[in-house]
Amino acid sequence: MRKSHPIRRVVLAGAATVSGIVLLLSLKPATDPASAQAAGVGAPPAASAQGGAQAAGSGTVTGDAAQTQYGAVQVRLTVSNGKITQAEAVQAPKGGQSDQITANAVPKLNQAAVAAGSADIDAVSGATYTSKGYKESLQSAIDKAKASAGSSQGSGSQGSGSQGSGQGSGAAQARTVTGSVAQTQYGPVQVRITVAGGKITKAETVQAPSGGRSTDITGNAVPKLNQAAVAAGSADIDAVSGATYTSAGYKESLQSAVDQAGG
Repeated sequence: MRKSHPIRRVVLAGAATVSGIVLLLSLKPATDPASAQAAGVGAPPAASAQGGAQAAGSGTVTGDAAQTQYGAVQVRLTVSNGKITQAEAVQAPKGGQSDQITANAVPKLNQAAVAAGSADIDAVSGATYTSKGYKESLQSAIDKAKASAGSSQGSGSQGSGSQGSGQGSGAAQARTVTGSVAQTQYGPVQVRITVAGGKITKAETVQAPSGGRSTDITGNAVPKLNQAAVAAGSADIDAVSGATYTSAGYKESLQSAVDQAGG
C-alpha cells in the first residue's frame, strides 16, 4: 500500500477547510436586514406605510334630512381619500306600503351613490319621492365633505405667515356637522352644530318632536338646549325641566355631532 505524502495531506486538508467555509457563507440568509437595506430593496419605513396624506380626505359625513311627502330621508356617507366608499340611509319613509318601497329603493340608491361618486343618480322606479329626498340629502353630505376637505387643506397650507393669514386659516376651519338621529318616545331629535377653532359656535335642531303638546315643549326646550350646547362646548349639558325625552335625544344627537367634528 502506498503511503500518502505528508505535503499532499496538508494540501488536501487545507482545500477541505476552504470548501467548508465557502459552503457556510453560501447558507447565510438572503433576507438579512442589513444586506437588504444596503441593496436598497428593504421594506419601506413604517411612517410611509401609514399613508397620512390620505387621512385628510377620509371620514363619515351625514347630510341634512330631506323632508318628503312620505317622511324624512337622510343619507350618511363614508369618504376615503376623496371618494365615496359607502352610502347608507339614516332615515327613510316607513310604515305601510312605504316599508316595501324603502326596502326596494334604498339599497339601489346606496349602490348608485357609490358608483357615481356624486348626487347625479337616477331615481328608482316607483320611489320618486324617496329618490328625490335621497338625492337632496346626498348632495348635502357631499357638500359638507368637500367643505371639510377644503378647510383641512387650507389650514395645512398655511405656513409661518403673517397674522392676517393665520386669521384666515382659522375662519376657513369653521364647518357644520349634523349628528345622527336620536329616536325618542315622542319623535326623532337631531342636532346640527357649527364648529370653528375646535369650539361649538352654533347649535340648532334639524328635527324635534312636534304635534299637540310636543310643539309647546319643543318650543320651550330647544332654544335652552342650543344655548347650553354652545356654552358647554360638549354634550355634557343638563336636561330641560319638563322635556326629559327631548333633552335625552338632543344630548345623544349632539354627542354624535361632536364625535364627527373630532371631539
